[in-house]
Amino acid sequence: MVLDLVPLWTALLALAVFYYVVFDGFDLGVGLLYGFAPNEAGQAIVMSSVVPVWDGNETWLVFGGLGLLAAFPLAFAIIIPAVYFPILIMLLALVFRGVAFEFRFKHQGLRRFWDRAFAVGSAVATFAQGVVLGAFIQGFKVDGRHFAGTSFDWVTPFALFTGVALMFGYGLLGAGWLVLKTEGELQDWARRAGRLCLIAVVIAIFAVSIWTPLANGDIARRWFSWPNIGFFSPVPIITALLAVAEWYALNRRQELTPFLGAIGLFLMSFIGIVISLWPMIVPFHYTLWQAASSGSTQAFLLIGTLFLLPIILMYTAWSYWVFRGKVRGDVRYH
Repeated sequence: MVLDLVPLWTALLALAVFYYVVFDGFDLGVGLLYGFAPNEAGQAIVMSSVVPVWDGNETWLVFGGLGLLAAFPLAFAIIIPAVYFPILIMLLALVFRGVAFEFRFKHQGLRRFWDRAFAVGSAVATFAQGVVLGAFIQGFKVDGRHFAGTSFDWVTPFALFTGVALMFGYGLLGAGWLVLKTEGELQDWARRAGRLCLIAVVIAIFAVSIWTPLANGDIARRWFSWPNIGFFSPVPIITALLAVAEWYALNRRQELTPFLGAIGLFLMSFIGIVISLWPMIVPFHYTLWQAASSGSTQAFLLIGTLFLLPIILMYTAWSYWVFRGKVRGDVRYH
């Protein structure tokens, strides 16, 4: 009997994607909000809030990319060529943003330039990720086992909309993080920014929830046929309740709840996408099992993965524990 490892690899890949969205999402969101900080002292605190953890957060991007390549090579071979340009733009923006972290503190004469680089790099990387998500949800042109579209098939109204929507989503995560890590006037500013982002996020969730069923009959049947509509109805209900709770938390003196509420909204959106597309990994052509590598390959790769994953989780937890608490204005990155 051959053990089916596809469900396990699917869970690992989903874990990597969600962890990346949450962890790198909030520090990209902080970068998006950085240019709107009330003053230079506030900007310094905003940047210092993510300096100890930002590079470790991108571990999950590497883990997810390698997991897709190793466990689902057919999906990797189709998806990557389809969204090559937005992925390239995203990676360049992440590099540019990372350089800005270092040079802002070490090259005082060009600090204003590196401030803009940090904000623009965060915005471009986030927008590119949203475009990739939108293109994935819409699906790709496939001929046999190959991508059959053009290099610019990702330029669609839906993909561009999801790019903008994700910018507000990461902004909400970033605002929640800043509420947790700052105090006083800067925290009040973060709460105001969070409320604006939350309004846009709710509008975006509603728009995508209407757009995708109208554009694809399979998704519409998945959600609105009986008895599915009964099984899946808790998803929009919980999402609505989370949005109300998030608004309440941002308007009160709660500090941890805004960040947790933003994570909850992303989790429900993630669940909604899974429901819409399951079990497809190349919508709407190949399932997870059809795109998977051989069982022996998955088993071999799983040995190293199960060894490294606890290490990644431990050093991630340790870094957040060490740098817990409020960010002080007199702390600087060197």
